[in-house]
Amino acid sequence: MSTPANSVSPAARRGYIAALVAAFLGWLFDGFEMGLFPLIGKPALQDLLPNASPLVQGQWFTVIIAVFLVGAATGGVLFGWLGDKIGRVKAMALAIFTFAIFTGLCAFVTEAWHFAGLRFIASLGMGGEWSLGVALVNELWAGKNRAWIAGLIGAASNIGFLLTGILSLKLNASIETVTGMLGSLGLNQSTADYLLHNRAWRFIAVSGALPALINFFILVFVPESHKWEEEKASGKTSHWATWDLMGVLLAACAALVIIYVWSPMTTMGTPLAALITLIGLAVAMWGYLHPVRQYMLRSAAAQTIKTTEHSLVLKHLILGAGLASVALLGTWGSTQQAAKWASGLLPAGSTLPIIEYTVIATALGAILISLITPLIADKLGRRFTYTLLCVLSLGAAIGFFKTNQPFTDNAISVWFYVSAFLLGGLTASFYGFFPLYFPELFPTSVRATGQGFCFNFGRLIAAIGSLQLANLVKLFGTEANAYSILSCVYLLGMALIWFAPETKGRSLS
Repeated sequence: MSTPANSVSPAARRGYIAALVAAFLGWLFDGFEMGLFPLIGKPALQDLLPNASPLVQGQWFTVIIAVFLVGAATGGVLFGWLGDKIGRVKAMALAIFTFAIFTGLCAFVTEAWHFAGLRFIASLGMGGEWSLGVALVNELWAGKNRAWIAGLIGAASNIGFLLTGILSLKLNASIETVTGMLGSLGLNQSTADYLLHNRAWRFIAVSGALPALINFFILVFVPESHKWEEEKASGKTSHWATWDLMGVLLAACAALVIIYVWSPMTTMGTPLAALITLIGLAVAMWGYLHPVRQYMLRSAAAQTIKTTEHSLVLKHLILGAGLASVALLGTWGSTQQAAKWASGLLPAGSTLPIIEYTVIATALGAILISLITPLIADKLGRRFTYTLLCVLSLGAAIGFFKTNQPFTDNAISVWFYVSAFLLGGLTASFYGFFPLYFPELFPTSVRATGQGFCFNFGRLIAAIGSLQLANLVKLFGTEANAYSILSCVYLLGMALIWFAPETKGRSLS
């Protein structure tokens, strides 16, 4: 059993701190990656689809977000599997490299589907990095530190989200200065213009490649999880099989088919699309669970786990996926839509950067509240805290979309900032809750894969939900009504959590 980080030698403690720093930076850039497209998607699609109507551009905006979420769901299982098989550190370095490089390549796309493809590959790494970083840090920093660590995880990703807004705001306020800086680096004027055109969306995309630089630090200074090394020494890691990843591939294909049938590329009727969605969702669930199921069967045959543990893990996988689905569908159906929706509140001709202001306000709320949420969960218990978060998130989402009206002058009201702060903070509070709760649901042998599946399967549900926004707008008349209705998914979470175990006070197995 690994030793808590506060009772080890100074050298080992330095390694634990290095792991926390590396994971913190990884989560920060995860947040930057998540905030990137909602910020640059609109100008990017204006350039990539210059002859398309705003409606078609909006449909592509939703499709690219959905493809990104499917990639994250797939990456959570794929890289989680890799982390349980070869170790947390190596897999985390590969995940960060994947999402960094392919995010940077988005700057050079010439078609909307190019953007979707690169975002899919980038999100594989992003989904994987979350689960690997959570597993590594929780296993190293055992004991009383875990609530603080979970809060840092939630805050880190939202700091990255905040940075996207600040970068865009400052960049567009000083384009001439940035052009001069690029010139001093040897770039000619045409290249600088290419990168900085239309709110500098290509330049912001290029900046997404920076996380690749932290991989040297990770591979040199970050220690492997002692808990995982014990699993390897016992022979348990040998029960993972590469062939099982065919199930993950099948799941990803099924999820992409779902995206396709709701995309602008097809005119399929709603009843048929709904049927395909249900079948595809069942296939995706089976495929994403396949590696864990097979691992547990091999482990049971080798008598390295008990049969009862097998069934308990599968139960926790389903419940965890449901809890994450509620939270992520709520977030992607409200907070991630807030900036785009807010741009329609300004009068015609306004030059106020309301998109950036909205991103910054929601991110500041998310940083603060996700930081303290795990501490609350340690006091009140996991189930009560999750219920409370659902209640408050529902109120914040409806309050933001139903109380903010179009501005009559070129100014933004104080209430807009307050409601955006609460929206961002409360709907993102789950990003601090899950890093505390999910590691408690799984043993070390399947922790990275298990929590990667739970959290990232929620992204798949969020992707399917986000694709219904256009239908919800038609049904309920306005975007504000559609986002408010979608936020009612939190009602499901209030009931579902009481079927999940209360793990307050338990140590990691």
